[in-house]
Amino acid sequence: MINTALRLPALEIEALLQGRIIAVMPNKFITPGREFALSPADTSINLLPVEQYYHLSFLPITQSKLAQINSQGILIQSQQMSLLSDEEQLKLPLLAYETVLLKAWAKCELCQIINNAGTLATLSQLTIWTTEALKEILKQRQNIFLAYLRVYHLPKSIEVPIKSSSQFLALPQPLNVSEANPVLNDRTFAQRKRQLEKLEPPLHPELEELQSAIASLAISQPAAKQLDDDIKVFLGWSSDKLIKQTDANLAWINDIAKLGDRSIELEERKTNYLAGTDFENVVRDSLELLGFTIDYAHKGGAGGLDLFCSKPYPLFGECKAGRKIPNDTAVQLLNLGMLRRPDLFNQAAKLIIGPGEPTTQLQDAAKIQGMAIIKPETLQKLVKLQSNHRNSVDLFKLKEYLKAGQSDEEVEKYIDQVYTDISLRSQIITAVKELSEQDNETSKPIHPSFTVTEIRVHYNATHNPRLNDEVVHDLLIELSSPLTGYLGRIKGSDWNSDRFYFLRDLLIN
Repeated sequence: MINTALRLPALEIEALLQGRIIAVMPNKFITPGREFALSPADTSINLLPVEQYYHLSFLPITQSKLAQINSQGILIQSQQMSLLSDEEQLKLPLLAYETVLLKAWAKCELCQIINNAGTLATLSQLTIWTTEALKEILKQRQNIFLAYLRVYHLPKSIEVPIKSSSQFLALPQPLNVSEANPVLNDRTFAQRKRQLEKLEPPLHPELEELQSAIASLAISQPAAKQLDDDIKVFLGWSSDKLIKQTDANLAWINDIAKLGDRSIELEERKTNYLAGTDFENVVRDSLELLGFTIDYAHKGGAGGLDLFCSKPYPLFGECKAGRKIPNDTAVQLLNLGMLRRPDLFNQAAKLIIGPGEPTTQLQDAAKIQGMAIIKPETLQKLVKLQSNHRNSVDLFKLKEYLKAGQSDEEVEKYIDQVYTDISLRSQIITAVKELSEQDNETSKPIHPSFTVTEIRVHYNATHNPRLNDEVVHDLLIELSSPLTGYLGRIKGSDWNSDRFYFLRDLLIN
């Protein structure tokens, strides 16, 4: 049971929840073992403005969160503006909040007292605060209290009234919490804690910069989010357990076609709401996993557009339950699309998804209006491909296969082509692996490496069509990228002298 909450800048709570930091700087010493909820406060409690207080790499994340935090009744420190002709600056008043949203609780594992200015530069590298901010805190308070927090998600967010501005707040009612959902697992937290305690410099600053660069994209683009998640796991900002849980939650993919068939049964029983709702939901989930950005303002229902995707290109969709896809489906999609987004509809992709057979009249209308029709089985194959081989579906290439009229055969051609491309890469990796195993048998180096020509010759000996050195080199560069990591690369003076070695297999599911 927790009776108190620790007030922290809302942006720092966000950084704790992202796993970006594991420590905060309270005004006073916190006794290790103490437990409390985390209550967001505006950043006016900081000693410097946001842009001077936090690293530049953290600022894109802060900007993306400002609107969300403000909507919860917490106003970030107001900007200054000149209202007079001279240089005098006046601050806008801050919005006073009455309630805050509690998302997490924490246990203090350690509280260090830092008063050595010589350690601040390294401490800054390991956290989100600038060296300038740390120096200012040390100057004004004489000591920096660095509280290491083991943070846990609450089962659901809780809105509570706040009537005090002190560091610790009394909660109106005790919270019953558990350690079931930690932000970081035990091993990851222990590694991060040791690194911070010993002030060991970051191991991969270049990956931290990459993560910061894609952070804003990750909010709206699933592909970028997946890369963002992977980098965070590698950096120790997230735990393997969380990623595996996400994968386990994809079991619904195997039910896409079943839900389409079930919609026929429910429609024939005249339970139209259930028939449509379950099927529409799984279609939205499917498109989102493929990489589309769903506009959830469009949720179907009577007189409503079933689905609209805004990115990476506009796509309008209609889901149809039942044994037949009726004649008026194309007219419905046309009318609703022109009504809701007339500025985008004509140039957008248009998709009709249903388990039933489209009528001849619908087929003709779909061809005239440029509407593709696919079955849930085809959608399930696409989503399985994306799930098994992350980011393998190129939505712009997919768009070329969404032909007007029945498109299942065309889309399956695209799926087959992607598997062919993946298979080629797997075969190149296998060629490098086989060369490595041959070298090991003859007592060559532990990590033998090979030229492009050697790999090409070995591959061409057993595969058709045969490839040239230039094509093989392009594939080897792709497979040795840090973001794929199937092969390693020893860079030569030119592409012809590059050498590559085996790291791990690419399994085709």
